[in-house]
Amino acid sequence: MTRDFDFGSFNRRDFFKTLGSGSLIAMFPWLQSCTEEAVAAVSGEKIRLGLIGTGSRGMYHLNNLLQIPQAEIVALCDDYEPHLQQAAALFPKAKLYDNYCRLLENKDIQAVLIVTPLNEHEQMTIDAFSAGKHVFCEKSMALTLEGCRRIHDAYRKSGKVLYIGQQRLFDPKYIRAMELIHSGLIGTITGMRAYWYRNNDWRRPVPSPELERRINWRLYRASSAGLVTELAAHQLQVGDWALGARPESVMGYGDLVYWNDGREVYDNISLIYRYPNGIKMSYESIISNKFLGLEELILGDRGTMELEKGRYFFEEAKPAPGILQLINQIEHKVFDNVSFAGPSWVPETASISKGYYVVENVSTTSGASSVGAAGDGSAELITAFCHSAITGQLNDTLAEEAYYSSVYALLGLKAMEEKRIVDFPEELRI
Repeated sequence: MTRDFDFGSFNRRDFFKTLGSGSLIAMFPWLQSCTEEAVAAVSGEKIRLGLIGTGSRGMYHLNNLLQIPQAEIVALCDDYEPHLQQAAALFPKAKLYDNYCRLLENKDIQAVLIVTPLNEHEQMTIDAFSAGKHVFCEKSMALTLEGCRRIHDAYRKSGKVLYIGQQRLFDPKYIRAMELIHSGLIGTITGMRAYWYRNNDWRRPVPSPELERRINWRLYRASSAGLVTELAAHQLQVGDWALGARPESVMGYGDLVYWNDGREVYDNISLIYRYPNGIKMSYESIISNKFLGLEELILGDRGTMELEKGRYFFEEAKPAPGILQLINQIEHKVFDNVSFAGPSWVPETASISKGYYVVENVSTTSGASSVGAAGDGSAELITAFCHSAITGQLNDTLAEEAYYSSVYALLGLKAMEEKRIVDFPEELRI
């Protein structure tokens, strides 16, 4: 039986007040540092932070950190002076570094945020653990499968906190939607679909030609895996979250279709991940058309959940008014001279229902920004990291989710580059 749900009184501001429930924390253990009790425990405390990488995403995090009472930025690092000075204007008392190793030598720093090109994540994270720091690192975890495993192994040995930039795990509308999915609202899951469409060249302005590969690092294979690690890594984890299972294989195609401007990564990708029960998750990303934006859909036999929009639909919609039914019958020639034994046939087109929202005042994003969007879970993610770094409370589940989302992205890349079905290697399971 489908349960009745009423979340009309829910809003983002008081969402985390509901996390005292043992069942919610059991379902989403990475939220343990967000409960009212956990927040109260760190009231008045400070965590001394150093941020490595002060580009656009780094500045996005710094602006969020300004709003977090427990966050104290004591050091900033970037080897590109214009970016470093931009950040220094926000935190004039912070020590400035152009070499991350020297920042890590600063004993006053308790935790670091690594917001650098993907190819630098692995070494910086491992070095930070070696220096005794808690680590927040942007997604994806690393540029290679082996690098992801090395980071996770270093985390397990370090005894320090590790967070990766997977903000959907802290977005209230995703959490509430997953709670509804797990409660049976949309029935048995039979399929999943995710996509992210943009229409821009993904380039940043370059003041001098020799800076091209440093500033536009996302476009070159030595420093980036392209759409799979920059976009898909955010979305692929929702399949596991919904199903409670890991995919066993992936296949797909990647091509450079539109932006033939010297870049080395695909601008058009399609992937299919197959789970052990035969359920598939399809994934597509194109950056030459933005009509559909971004979304993750969980398809059940009773309904469909749109995670990004925070909206669900039931399979059995309310019947249309009589006049609309009559028009539909006329359009489909129900009154022709053909005899029908039984009900009239109507094409199975998409539902015209406007659906039901899982939370009040849903905050959504078009996916067009390459930096971040307000209300996407990033602020909650960074806040949770600060709390965990203060208490030193580890969250193995969160590290595991981040690890697998990065691995899925890189296995998808492998399938596209090698043009074959790639099975999940046993040696990569943790």
